[in-house]
Amino acid sequence: MPNRDWLLEIGVEEMPARFVSGSLAQLKEKMLKWLDEHHISYGVAETFATPRRLSIRVRDVVEGQADVEEEVRGPAKRIAVGADGGWSKAAEGFARKQGLTTADLVLEEFKGETYVFARRHVKGRATLELLTEGVPAVLSSLTFPKSMRWGNRRLRFIRPVRWLVGLFGEEVVPFSFAGVTAGNVTRGHRFLGGEATIPVADQYESVLKNEAVMVDVEARREAIRSQLAVLEEEQGWKIPIDEDLLEEVTHLVEIPTALYGSFDEAYLELPASVLITTMREHQRYFPVEDAKGKLLPFFITVRNGDEHSLDQVARGNEKVLSARLADARFFFEEDKKLKIETAVDKLNHVVFFEGLGTIGDHVRRIRALSEALLDRLDITGEAQQTLLRAADICKFDGSTYMVNEFPELSGVMGRVYATQAGETEEVAEAIEEHYYPRFAGDRSPRGTAGILISLLDKLDAVAAAFSLGIQPTGSQDPYSLRRRAAGVIQILADPAWKNLTLSFLFDLALDQLEKDGWLKRPAEEVKEELTAFFELRLKALLQEEGVRYDIIDALLTGDSTTPSLLLDKARVLAQEVEKDDFKLVVEGFSRAANLAEKGEAGLTINRDLLEAWAERELLATIRKSSEAFTEREARQDAQGMFQEISKLAPVIHRFFDEVLVMDENPEIRNNRLALLQQIDELVSRFALFKKIVFAS
Repeated sequence: MPNRDWLLEIGVEEMPARFVSGSLAQLKEKMLKWLDEHHISYGVAETFATPRRLSIRVRDVVEGQADVEEEVRGPAKRIAVGADGGWSKAAEGFARKQGLTTADLVLEEFKGETYVFARRHVKGRATLELLTEGVPAVLSSLTFPKSMRWGNRRLRFIRPVRWLVGLFGEEVVPFSFAGVTAGNVTRGHRFLGGEATIPVADQYESVLKNEAVMVDVEARREAIRSQLAVLEEEQGWKIPIDEDLLEEVTHLVEIPTALYGSFDEAYLELPASVLITTMREHQRYFPVEDAKGKLLPFFITVRNGDEHSLDQVARGNEKVLSARLADARFFFEEDKKLKIETAVDKLNHVVFFEGLGTIGDHVRRIRALSEALLDRLDITGEAQQTLLRAADICKFDGSTYMVNEFPELSGVMGRVYATQAGETEEVAEAIEEHYYPRFAGDRSPRGTAGILISLLDKLDAVAAAFSLGIQPTGSQDPYSLRRRAAGVIQILADPAWKNLTLSFLFDLALDQLEKDGWLKRPAEEVKEELTAFFELRLKALLQEEGVRYDIIDALLTGDSTTPSLLLDKARVLAQEVEKDDFKLVVEGFSRAANLAEKGEAGLTINRDLLEAWAERELLATIRKSSEAFTEREARQDAQGMFQEISKLAPVIHRFFDEVLVMDENPEIRNNRLALLQQIDELVSRFALFKKIVFAS
């Protein structure tokens, strides 16, 4: 028979939009893994989702497993065969375990010894039968950021399961899960559709389309884009599309219909960021601009339904938005009455981390850390005044009504209120920018003050948390420590900040915590944990750059406290690994490193014991390369650093060709091992080259 399509649909109560994409990807991954584990071949896998369903259709699934011949190794002959030449109890037990008799056993040699083997023909099972048994386990293995129980069940799922569809071609796969048995009946739009039978897996989309459901996620997303474009054309507007908002709206509707409404022009007196955030975060609306990018008193919403009574829907949304904007205006007017110094003082009553004082304490540490950097970075004059003033008031907007209502406006409102209060543009900019980068892929701060305060804010938070023993575990990171650490790495990846090594910054932050009486554990212990934690973030940065895994391992084993230099080293090695002579360089360094380990620690070189010319040449080259390498290292010239140590490679190879390192005379042997230890010590300052792998 020809292959068939396998369709699985899990119908649930409405899911949170933010969880749909991840859940769908997980369903695909686990379903395909199950098929692979059961040796069921298949073609392309397609996924579908709406707020009420997660679905996967796998094309061209075979009817059943192929028959296989299995060979299982049992005990050795000396155990399996008795003194009389007959099968022993061990052999009989082995045969029974395999569902065979001793007549089915054979003796064969394996790695120099004879063993008993059982051979059997295993008939492949039907795919339909395997799916019926296996799908419940696949569904039970799905995990969600938040799940729930319902009824008297112990099972937890993203939302209560209401129906299941399991179709293998035209045939129902009657598995049961969460008290529901799968069939071929799906459910359409909650109000515009009804139940419908899917005759065959291939007709899934068309059946749901007739029930007012656009089940293809990408088709639904593009439909929204297209409708927004039509409104732009008709009204002469510009509708900026926030991709995160589009993603959320796509997962909020089963059939999208875009419409527009308006609000009182008087609200345009509010900062644009306030209007946009109110529309986006509370109502999931798209804002509207004119051709020059100026905000207009209109909004776009996407209805989960058809075009029936759109005018009434628009009026209802206008009424809700008007109330939201009235609140925002009240918050804005009240905040303008608040003096910055009063707002800063209020931070002394807001807990930072339990056991680590208040946000006011955190701000004072940022100020102290900023002062500590002035001399190191040679910051003077107006730049110094800007940095210290911005450090003093960087969190003041946390005391405002607006930021309490919209935490995502932290910094944005700080800039607005600081400007209104007469702060310089540079200080206001730093207040906003010190929150950047806020997430992976976000931009870094641009001004010096914003960059440094951002760095110190994030660093102090991570160091303080680690001081308390608070660290991310698995997927749990309630204090966003990974995000903060990634932000530190992103900033330090810029060569402009090469003087600020992670090691120096860890010491700086921990010293300040200790001075203020907040360090809860020994500084060295916390620093060790911070180093390991930030190395994971560095590894992620290198992976994003596309660096090979073995080069990452080689680099992170050495000095990795200067992210910008680490990135440059990775780029150098990525280029060198493509060259024909690089393998010889690595082989020389690796051989030297392996032999160096055979010597005792702290061996010194005695020039009088250098018998061969190759030894004397190697010592001279080591000293010359070391001096030049150190000079290039001080300038953080990764290319130059590699060029200097690579000059050692041919000399190392001549040394090994002409000299026996492990000489019988222990003094000569240790002297030669000391040479190799110096090479390894120098080369390891760039990378641990023996970690680099070459294809055989």
